[in-house]
Amino acid sequence: MSSLFVEIEHLVKEFRTHGGLFGKRLTVRAVDGVSLAMVRGETLGLVGESGSGKTTLGRVILRLLEPTTGTVRFDGEDVFGLDRTALRALRRRMQIVFQDSSGSLNPRMTVGDAVREPLVVHRLARGSDADERVAALFREVGLDPGYVTAYPHELSGGQRQRVGIARALSVEPEFIVLDEPVSALDVSVQAQVLNLLADLKARRGLTYLFIAHDLAVVHHLADRVAVMYLGKLVESAAAEALYAAPLHPYTTSLLSAAPAPDPAVARQRVVLLGDAPSPHAPPPGCVFHTRCPHPLKSEICRDELPVLHKVEGGRWVACHYAHEPLPTPGHGSTRASVPED
Repeated sequence: MSSLFVEIEHLVKEFRTHGGLFGKRLTVRAVDGVSLAMVRGETLGLVGESGSGKTTLGRVILRLLEPTTGTVRFDGEDVFGLDRTALRALRRRMQIVFQDSSGSLNPRMTVGDAVREPLVVHRLARGSDADERVAALFREVGLDPGYVTAYPHELSGGQRQRVGIARALSVEPEFIVLDEPVSALDVSVQAQVLNLLADLKARRGLTYLFIAHDLAVVHHLADRVAVMYLGKLVESAAAEALYAAPLHPYTTSLLSAAPAPDPAVARQRVVLLGDAPSPHAPPPGCVFHTRCPHPLKSEICRDELPVLHKVEGGRWVACHYAHEPLPTPGHGSTRASVPED
């Protein structure tokens, strides 16, 4: 059996859409050939702009969405090859915390019942035993057990997100997908929830896939970081290495947009020109070349798709000019963005 805990190989997820009233059906490749691996107990940060495919990837891993092609193995077991009974058993080991804490909770169900429901469905506890476990879960995530009779609209956003975390923990999972769990929260509440997630990981020995669009948020928890753009993986590395010296120009731009921890330190913002290309018709060659600010950008970027390849230090990058990365924001860079060709 592999020593890897979660293995993703050549994963593709396509959606078919209508192109208007009389338009032909279009295909959107939301996840395009992504391969990743995680070891038990680590946190992998998955970062990218909205529409990059990171949330879709997280849901396909859990088989909340069926894949188009590719493989996901969880603790050596083929997730896509499981029948309904086996998949239901696996659900206990793999859980998700959604971004929208309001939308993920039934407004007609008390938050206590929302946390109790998985216990009953998986036959882990009933009656007073379930009540005791729900109260213990509330305390573990920093909520007063008196809130068990409250409805979602009676709680703040941070409290609702803690309920979502308690619900995910109720079945004692080993792997949790955190789908932008703090992006809708105030900054002060974000810090509290991030500290809670770190404590839970240490206490329970959890493995996290932490999905976010903000590299600064991911920095608090991630052991490694993977960056997606238009469905493709463009860079992955150990967190400290990536933050110190990103190799892909898209990663550099994301890092420049992250808030600086020290306001006294000047940071040169890398502004990308234009919007991301339509996922219905991605550009040929490197999918990032239409917005890429790299001064060496050339015809090869427009004509040839860069292959994700391993470089020194165990890092992976998909860029023709990764050997000459851009200056790291916050380290004296004065570079301005380069207009699109």
